[in-house]
Order: sequence, then structure tokens, then C-alpha cells
Amino acid sequence: MKFAYWVPNVSGGLVVSKIEQRTDWGYDYNRKLAVLAENNGFEYALSQVRYIASYGAAYQHESTGFSLALLLATERLKVIAAIHPGLWHPGVLAKFIATADQLSGGRAAVNVVSGWFKDEFTKLGEPWLEHDERYRRSEEFIRVLREIWTSEHAEFAGDFYRLHDFDLKPKPLAGPDRPHPEIFQGGNSTSARRMAGRVSDWYFSNGRDFDGVAEQIADVGAEAALHGRRVRFGLNGFMIARDTEAEAREVLREIVAKADREAVEGFGSAVKQAGRSTSDGKGMWQDSEFADLVQYNDGFRTGLIGTPEQIAERIVAYKRLGVDLFLLGFLHYLEDVEYFGKRVLPLVRELEAADAERAEPARAGS
Repeated sequence: MKFAYWVPNVSGGLVVSKIEQRTDWGYDYNRKLAVLAENNGFEYALSQVRYIASYGAAYQHESTGFSLALLLATERLKVIAAIHPGLWHPGVLAKFIATADQLSGGRAAVNVVSGWFKDEFTKLGEPWLEHDERYRRSEEFIRVLREIWTSEHAEFAGDFYRLHDFDLKPKPLAGPDRPHPEIFQGGNSTSARRMAGRVSDWYFSNGRDFDGVAEQIADVGAEAALHGRRVRFGLNGFMIARDTEAEAREVLREIVAKADREAVEGFGSAVKQAGRSTSDGKGMWQDSEFADLVQYNDGFRTGLIGTPEQIAERIVAYKRLGVDLFLLGFLHYLEDVEYFGKRVLPLVRELEAADAERAEPARAGS
């Protein structure tokens, strides 16, 4: 199991609540956090993308520039920059990520976000496409990135983008297990799942229980198999690990009790409107309740709340379903990341080793 964390590069922390959050959105704090995270079991970090003040996030650092700064402050951490097609040209982004990849020794990645927040586009004077069209554009965007990163004479003719004998130099670093920077995407709709199966390396899911995760893994996996591919699966979770379950549950209760109701309700209205625009009504956040939306990617629903033992067991149970990576958020990042590394991660590795031992006789007999 691999672990990533949400980079707090926007103000307000990872919950839309007035509870104390000893987490800061500034660079000095985030540089310290990145070093701490890579020394406590985190392989990836995801920089958030937000362009304007909204729903508790009054200030925002731009994701690609911030990601490069974190790459240069660390030695092993892979940093994923979230970006919006429609606000980037894929050729320009391909160049930026290639440079970041060269400077960091092959640790840059991207998360292609099709977009749910209409104002980020319209207030910049950019068109707001219908839901399925946004995913069609994102799919072309990814195909163009991959073409530029892997071809000496890139060509592409699509509905949104064109390339004519384009040669990017230097290209990102490549190896047998990584032909180009890893490409992540999120989403929940049928369009998102099919897009992931066709073009993405990783599919991020909002927080989900076991049944919800199993359904998404099956859908994305089936689409990927049609194209001779395998897509790895990342799951969002907000972790509250404490010495006792009662302590952890009390933290959750306080977060929700002190929620910024106006901001949560505004966010809920915006995202559910975006989700309802899907052709089949399967958009993100469609079944999210108020308490779920206090963590704006449904992180409470994954259930990583309790003692280190309880959380480790739940993480490995998700792994058995096919989850490859957990994308984690925390209330007090520095304290909670260190607690994770010292108390939770060793238990996860013990459970994984036990599973591997049990599987060995079965493999030998097959």
C-alpha cells in the first residue's frame, strides 16, 4: 500500500470547520511537512488546485509552482500537481512538468481535474463546458501529454487540441516502470470511470465505504481491460488516529459540530449541481450528506477514525479489495503525520506481511 497526503496549499485546512486546525497553508510550513512526510512513509503528495476564494479557502497557492518548490525541498517524495484542462494548454503543461521532472530526478506527476467549480472558468472569461464534454476534453488533454512526452514528432488531431510535428526537449525522465510522469485523475461519473480505463495511470476516488469502492474498482478495471490496460486505484480518506477510539470519535464529533455551515452548504450546492449535470446522475457528491461535506472530498466516509490498530486493519481491508494508494488528510498535519508514521504504518506493514505469508502456500500449490 502506498500513501499520499493532501498538500495544504490553500487556507482553511482540510475540513470546512471552525475547529482549531494547527495546519498552515504557507510555504515554510509545507516545506517542513513535506520532509516530515517522506520520512514517515509517504511516497506522494498532491497539491490542490483552487483559483479563487471559495468555501472556506480564502487564499490559495498555485499548484504547479508550489509542487516544484516541494520537489526541490525533498529527496524522495513524488509531488502531484492538480491542473485544469481549459485553463492550461497541454503543450505548455507538458513543458513545465518535463522541467520539474528533470530538476527533481523523475518525481513529478499530474492530477487532471475536469472541474466542478463553474466560477473558476467563467470569472476568467473561459467557457464552462457541459459535464461529459469536460471529460472528453480531459481525455484529449491526457492523450496529448503522453504523446508529447513519448514522441519525437508529436502529432494529434482532436476536437479540442492539435499538434503538428511538435518535439519537446528535454523530455521527462523515463524508465522501464515509468515511461513518463504518472497521470492521475479523479471523478465518480460513468464518463470519469471510462476515461480512466482508457487513458489514466491512476484513478482517485472520493471517500467511500467498502461496497462503493468495490463497485468503482470493478467498473474502471473492466474498462481498462477492454483496452489492455491496468489502472491503479487511489482512495481519499481523512484520518483521525488517536490512542483510544473514544478520543478519535470525539474529534470527529467536534469537527462536524463546529462546521462552517454557510461554507459547507454553499460547497454542497455547487458540487451537487455539477454532479446532477452528468448524463446518468452518477456524479461526485450526489449522495453526500452535510457531515460528509465538512471534509470536502467525503474523507470521513472511508472510516479511518479510531485507534492505530483499527485504522491499520481497515486500510488493509481496502487493499484486499484492490486499493493501491490512500490519499490522506489530517486535522493537525505535523502531529498527525508523525503519529501515522510511528503508530499506524508499522501495523499496516505487519498486516500486509501476514497476508503475504498466507498467500505464499496458495501460490506454491497452484
